[in-house]
Amino acid sequence: MRTRFSRPLVAAAAVAALGCVAACGAGGDADAGQNGKSARSKAGGRTDDGEKAKTPAEGSQDAEDPQDTGGTGDTQDTRDSQDTGGPQGSSGGAPKSAGPLTKAQLKKAALATDDVKGFEVKESEGADLLGQTVPATPSKCQPIADMFLFSTDPASRAGVSRGAVSKDETNASVITFALLAYKSGEADEVIDGLRSATKGCTAYRHADYDYKNVKAAADPGLGDESVAFRLVASIEGAQVPAAYTVVRDGTTLVAFSSMNMLDADDIEVPAKLVKAQLAKLAKTTG
Repeated sequence: MRTRFSRPLVAAAAVAALGCVAACGAGGDADAGQNGKSARSKAGGRTDDGEKAKTPAEGSQDAEDPQDTGGTGDTQDTRDSQDTGGPQGSSGGAPKSAGPLTKAQLKKAALATDDVKGFEVKESEGADLLGQTVPATPSKCQPIADMFLFSTDPASRAGVSRGAVSKDETNASVITFALLAYKSGEADEVIDGLRSATKGCTAYRHADYDYKNVKAAADPGLGDESVAFRLVASIEGAQVPAAYTVVRDGTTLVAFSSMNMLDADDIEVPAKLVKAQLAKLAKTTG
């Protein structure tokens, strides 16, 4: 039975996990050293020893988006904003021949309160951690583990994240989502990696927490292509079911996660939120 206190419990568990990821992302994860891998500290692609992480964009020039007005929550710098890629599918949304959207464009395209009836949208609790990555064990689960902070390989060129909660206080779901911009072909790689991981990964350890019951969910059939999966996180002694939906629209990914401690059987990413976000993305950038 739902109560008014259910949502804060889920939020507290999620914040605890975010805190651990932050510590591990800063070099606190012992496994990183054992595996010989250094975690990227920010979405800008820097390792914790200060060297630039190698990504498919190696050699490109990092540049602040001249249109961006700041805000500590949207950590991805815009790169190669003038790049043009090849055609990306046939559905609506961002222009298929466009390069990565800028952070300013993503901010404009992100859902806000009143865009979807019954939901309040605000900057997410982990916005300042967007794009961090910590090694997962086994490594085949890395694409799924990275989605906790909306990190990907290849790394996105710009990104913003938001949180959405139902205005119904008895709804225990805590929803976060991100808009991530890529060069041509990179978003496709991310979707392929997630799809492959959901076929081979059933459980993993990440940032000192255990995740189990990983399984692919039905493809929502949205955007140019999409993937969905579910898992159960063990966070501070609590079992937290989570659902993910990731949709590619051209060179942009729309990624949603939903956590709910009380309604495990009904855990889902609300389809109307995803569809509303895709519609606003298309309206803003089309």
